[in-house]
Amino acid sequence: MSAAREMPPLPLTAEEALQFHSDRSWELVDGEIREMSLAGAEHGECGGNLLTELAVHVKAHGLGKLYLAETGFLIARDPDAVRGPDIAFIRKDRVPHPTPPGWMTTMPDLVVEVISPREEVGAVADKIGAWLDAGVSLVWAVYPRWRAVQVHRLGHEIRFLTESATLDGEDVLPGFSLLVKEIFV
Repeated sequence: MSAAREMPPLPLTAEEALQFHSDRSWELVDGEIREMSLAGAEHGECGGNLLTELAVHVKAHGLGKLYLAETGFLIARDPDAVRGPDIAFIRKDRVPHPTPPGWMTTMPDLVVEVISPREEVGAVADKIGAWLDAGVSLVWAVYPRWRAVQVHRLGHEIRFLTESATLDGEDVLPGFSLLVKEIFV
């Protein structure tokens, strides 16, 4: 990681992490910067397909705002954690005005994580758990390798949707539905 100045001792705060720059993507987890490698073409294609469908629906119905992967959400303090989901959605009545500088502190209502084949099962579970613990209502974990989506809600059973199933926005994105196979075309 290339830094403009000497890094302060760990754990870093979210504000301290904002001062440092890297040529790679990173998240702040438990006060420590974790660099991430590029995920690959399949990851980007699946995320792009789902983002397109979400964007059309959200805009047509004036439901709120969508945010891309480089948006950092401050999800925990002491130690601080800043995560960047592949796609995030915040309902219209919860979108902060004006958009804050730095990290977003309003938790998304929906988080989409497109899972890379290199991501370890435990790391994926930790990430999904962190989103739910931070107050995210709905998490979709998209698995290009399996051509499937896991649906996570706090206090509910995990649902595993295959290509023939329909992904539903539930009460978070009213009226949104998409055949899972459409994510992988």
